[in-house]
Amino acid sequence: MTLTSPVDTTLTWTDGGRGVAGQAVEFATAPGGPYTLLSYVPAGQHTYHHPDLMPQTPFYYRLRPYYGPASRAVDVDLPAGGPGKQDKRDDNVWAEPRTVHGRSKVSTRSLHVPGEGAPTGLTATVMQANGIKFTWTDHARDEQGYLLEDRARGSARYRVVAVLAPDIDSFGLSTLPDEKHASYRVRAFYYGKRSRTVHVTTGRAPDGQ
Repeated sequence: MTLTSPVDTTLTWTDGGRGVAGQAVEFATAPGGPYTLLSYVPAGQHTYHHPDLMPQTPFYYRLRPYYGPASRAVDVDLPAGGPGKQDKRDDNVWAEPRTVHGRSKVSTRSLHVPGEGAPTGLTATVMQANGIKFTWTDHARDEQGYLLEDRARGSARYRVVAVLAPDIDSFGLSTLPDEKHASYRVRAFYYGKRSRTVHVTTGRAPDGQ
């Protein structure tokens, strides 16, 4: 870890190993926590920049790898503009995370077996100019949750845009302006062992405070 300015840090790490889908980056201001999740960083990215920290404060960081297969991606093109008047009056019930399909009618596999348990049948339904409802079939029996990931057109990597509980198979996303044209996929995941903790104390703020 490097203190790149008195109040900015950059974490770097080596490859997470075979089968790692990404790393969850966590931080705390005391060695025993509580730790706060900063970001899910995809495999292939080995740095994370944490800017504008509190000056003269200790910071503790750790990584937690996550594993699990993703569904096939679906491409979504949203209409121009924002939500209409009716959309704003909508209670957006469609967006609530829920379990619709259940597990009794599909086979399930352990995510700890490589290549098993991937979600299938991902569908994306445009509900509003900035709203998409996703549904999929759950094939995992030991997931710790689901990650909805997107890759905006022209971007190189997917990023995590929603973290969902186990067994969820329907969720609605309110999109950002840069998500009008994007690919989406959903990943069943479980966490690996946390890394050791690294520590740094920030300096004075640039204005001398």
